[in-house]
Amino acid sequence: MKKYLIAGLGNIGAEYVNTRHNIGFKVLDRLAQQEGLSFETAKLGAITEYKLKGRTLILLKPNTYMNLSGKAIKYWLDKENIPVENLLVVTDDLNIPFGTIRIKPRGTDGGHNGLKSIQQLLGNSDYPRFRFGISDEFKKGQQISYVLGEWGDEEKTKLPERLDKAVEAIKSFTLSGLADTMSNFNGK
Repeated sequence: MKKYLIAGLGNIGAEYVNTRHNIGFKVLDRLAQQEGLSFETAKLGAITEYKLKGRTLILLKPNTYMNLSGKAIKYWLDKENIPVENLLVVTDDLNIPFGTIRIKPRGTDGGHNGLKSIQQLLGNSDYPRFRFGISDEFKKGQQISYVLGEWGDEEKTKLPERLDKAVEAIKSFTLSGLADTMSNFNGK
């Protein structure tokens, strides 16, 4: 049975639940909700397992805070003996419009501390990542409060449909592979 680690990045704590930076958690929560799964606290994160057509998806929400996400991801990849090409990291991205999906086989951290941590601990940046656009609607010097801020009203209205699309993309990644998923979901 093929195994995958789907890691949604975010910060633990009630004050972060509805922030833009926590979109990775939100996407995994949506998948868990749709499939009737519940997360359990485990080493370095909250975990649940999802079986999909002969594949096992381990959904991970690191509890290490964003800046140490790599620690949890490295631990679960090693523990479950999952190859790095079967890792998908779901994270927020300021450089793409709200709700837009961009999946890539590798890339830079783009200044994102969660991705920096993963790159340091894996020793390279050759791992699939799923970037969910949160746009850059903030004034100069306001980046941190924007990223850690709550969704605006218009975003909240559009978010459920975007979360459903994100869940479809994760399923596609495990069933159809990276190339197909990129051509079917990128920019959508």
